[in-house]
Amino acid sequence: MPNFHRQTEASPNLGLGLGLRSQHFNEILDNKPKVDWFEIISENFMDSGGRPRHVLRQIAADYPIVMHGVSLSIGSTDELDFTYLKRLKQLIDEVQPAWVSDHLCWTGALSLNSHDLLPLPLTAEALRHVCQRVDQVQSFLQRPIVLENPSTYLSYTQSHIPEWEFFSALTAQTGCGMLLDVNNVFVSAFNNDFDPIEYIEGLPHQSIVQMHLAGHQHCGDYIIDTHDSPVTNAVWQLFNLAWQRTQGCATCLEWDGNIPTFSAYHQELLKAKQYMSNISNIITEPHINETEISTAAVSNPIDFMISKPHLAATQGVK
Repeated sequence: MPNFHRQTEASPNLGLGLGLRSQHFNEILDNKPKVDWFEIISENFMDSGGRPRHVLRQIAADYPIVMHGVSLSIGSTDELDFTYLKRLKQLIDEVQPAWVSDHLCWTGALSLNSHDLLPLPLTAEALRHVCQRVDQVQSFLQRPIVLENPSTYLSYTQSHIPEWEFFSALTAQTGCGMLLDVNNVFVSAFNNDFDPIEYIEGLPHQSIVQMHLAGHQHCGDYIIDTHDSPVTNAVWQLFNLAWQRTQGCATCLEWDGNIPTFSAYHQELLKAKQYMSNISNIITEPHINETEISTAAVSNPIDFMISKPHLAATQGVK
């Protein structure tokens, strides 16, 4: 059995990367911009034999690639989908990514797919269940997987393990890595009323392989993780703390709606350099600027849970 702990902790710091988006294919192929690496959405390429796969092969010849999935459903009670895993492994064998990631979530049950990243009840039973499934996936892929903290809009009343402690136990027991989405920490902390500083301080920093940055929409009494705008100042400051605690790790900017020109996208990523110094005057609590508040439409399909999370307490969540 491979030593997944050792492989995870030996993951390289690739530098600053961008989520690969089809709108930018020509710019990348023609100009070969000075980006350290690219992250792909695995499902966008797994079944494509056409131009996207051809473009990916060309980009992978010039840049390190990381694969990021949205369909593993590691927390579901359905059986693992080994047909999906075989297709994933085929793409891994072709692309040879630096690592492969997905989310600590479930996406459906009884073979029904919600096409959303749904939160887990953070319990000892759920931890045992996820650890078992992570072991199965890693044994099949013969490599560690990296799991991301999702943005959440509710928490279960049954949950008794803080998410940062859940990740600490999960990485310790399986050797998997963590993808720390700093924006998701901020979003979830606001929506579920916990301290984002405590979250980042409590993580297994040695197991964090990568970080994500993205924009969000503040809707007054809840925040939606939309990936359609620049990173907010509060998230940048959380990133500064996370950068220090992880002693620096590969960082990727995601942008999935209102996608800007490649130049603007790249420039937003490069702002990270301003927050990568080991300064000591970290703010003790990220500040939410009222100018960030928006009445943008909710983009998540479980609207009632997002827009009225307090009402979900009657359904076994809080």
